[in-house]
Amino acid sequence: MWYGMASMEDIEQLKAVRIAYINSDQGEISEKDSALMIHNLTIYFAKHLQKDLVAFVAKEDDRIVSTAFLLIIEKPSNPRFINGKIGEVLNVYTEEAYRRQGVAKQLMKMLISFSKEKELDYIELKATRDGSLLYKSLGFTEQISPYIPMRY
Repeated sequence: MWYGMASMEDIEQLKAVRIAYINSDQGEISEKDSALMIHNLTIYFAKHLQKDLVAFVAKEDDRIVSTAFLLIIEKPSNPRFINGKIGEVLNVYTEEAYRRQGVAKQLMKMLISFSKEKELDYIELKATRDGSLLYKSLGFTEQISPYIPMRY
């Protein structure tokens, strides 16, 4: 198993893994939505990969079998994030045959180490029930906020 950061040459595989992740997390998506997502992901990865998006990957025989994305977000400094840079973890996904073997844990350790090198103030994520034990074992804690999450 090879562990590292995805390159621009990995975009096709990253798109496929993203679709697999969405299907696993949200249920099967329509062909129409899948085609639109693939189109949009092509543009997104070309614009963001290796800039403000770092994709940590595990490969076997040059095929991506697991991912953990780190989106670096820059905000105006405040006491909660003095450096003004935070990380959001996305798309932690491992193919079924490679689950429960420590693959995602290794990717997350790399992601955390990278985040420290880049002096991110903190890393946040939204965990599934299955994933929460992994994240807790790595030092993530549940956050209770005085703010009410809202969306428009």
